[in-house]
Amino acid sequence: MTEVDYYTAATSRPADAALMPPLPPQPKSLHETGLERQLVVELIAKAMLVAGKSHLSVLATRLRLSINVLREVLDFMVGEQLAEVAWRGESEIDVQYQLTGAGKQHAAGFMARCAYLGAAPVTLASYRAMVARQSWRAQEPRVDSDDLALVLCGAHAGPGLLDTVGAALYSGRSLLLYGPPGSGKSALALQLGKLLHGLVAVPYAVVVGRDIISLYDPAVHLPPAPQHGNHARQSLERRSTDIRWVLCQRPVIQVGAGFDASMLELRHDEAGGCYQAPPHVRANNGMLIIDDLGCQRLPAPQLLTRLLQPAASGIDQLGLSGGASISMPFDNALLLVTNVAPASLFDATLLRRIGYKVRIGPLGESAYRLLFRQQCRATGIAFDEAVLHHLLHQLHGASGRPLLASTPRELLDRIADFAGFAGSEAQLTVATLEQAWSSLFASCDAPDAAQHESIA
Repeated sequence: MTEVDYYTAATSRPADAALMPPLPPQPKSLHETGLERQLVVELIAKAMLVAGKSHLSVLATRLRLSINVLREVLDFMVGEQLAEVAWRGESEIDVQYQLTGAGKQHAAGFMARCAYLGAAPVTLASYRAMVARQSWRAQEPRVDSDDLALVLCGAHAGPGLLDTVGAALYSGRSLLLYGPPGSGKSALALQLGKLLHGLVAVPYAVVVGRDIISLYDPAVHLPPAPQHGNHARQSLERRSTDIRWVLCQRPVIQVGAGFDASMLELRHDEAGGCYQAPPHVRANNGMLIIDDLGCQRLPAPQLLTRLLQPAASGIDQLGLSGGASISMPFDNALLLVTNVAPASLFDATLLRRIGYKVRIGPLGESAYRLLFRQQCRATGIAFDEAVLHHLLHQLHGASGRPLLASTPRELLDRIADFAGFAGSEAQLTVATLEQAWSSLFASCDAPDAAQHESIA
């Protein structure tokens, strides 16, 4: 965990309803899906092997395919005596199917080869085309200058900061934020990611030959923010579009010290029967944040070299089992964050390849005051000017500790913790502030006097 508070750091998304991309139309036939019939046969057979008798509408929901496509493939399966109609209602779509004995044997073989039971995938060609069409580089403006000014006006204000960050995001080149721990770099990185406007379509999975790559992740591919009066329109559009795609906010994926070389490659999930896409693929059309750069097991120069090449070309080569390689799109706003001086991490040549570098240091007093007030509102603790004066001039002033962006929230959270343990309401007083300060910094300031005396 870095200094960022994941629940409060990110700003709200702008209204994206007007920025909805046109989703692919709903395929009316198997040919229009781009998928081979055998793949859909296997998906249907495995679904029925697990669920037993299956209604046509239930299969459509599970496989994210239209009833017309499923009926076309099921008619083939019935003709091949792999499936049969188990029950039929009054409507032509009110029908249940089940596997025959031969169908169950084939389904068991399909399951042994590939246990994937999710939504029907899209083709790699369709995915490449969609990523290109909704590239974050193609949106105008990429980041609204007023939104950026709002993020930077308080805690992160500094000479030229707005122009430098704005130019970096406008250019599409990589951006490096560096500075001391606690200066708010990670929080700022997430805020910048949240400023990427627009919605994107993400497929549940992509098929390459006979291999399936799982791509959609609900933890990072967040649904669009609710828009007043917009739900009916979106529901109508979804009924006429290809529901193998999910409409999402632009993804913002943050990886930290645990990031290593293996996480940049496809990972085969034996239990799930498919490959899992690496973070930079899941972040396509959005932002990839490499936090704690220099703390990974993979040396920083190797990590950066591995990322900058596909970032420049827009294509990354990923390997499949057996030695085959595929070209996947790379469409990330690449943001790097480190506590280490850049010159000690990279040589001059590699530093030049990083598009923009911005130092995030301690705050000025006015910015610190503004941030402290903001955090009081966020935590629900009543602000007191006299207590803030004590913090600035007695605690920071006496200790010489810099005015870091992380400190106000850390102190207020500790005030709330102490109050919660005591069963009382959190209040900002000199006493509660000093208690929080002591719990945060005292052990770091000097060795315990009593222990020192006993050693002597």
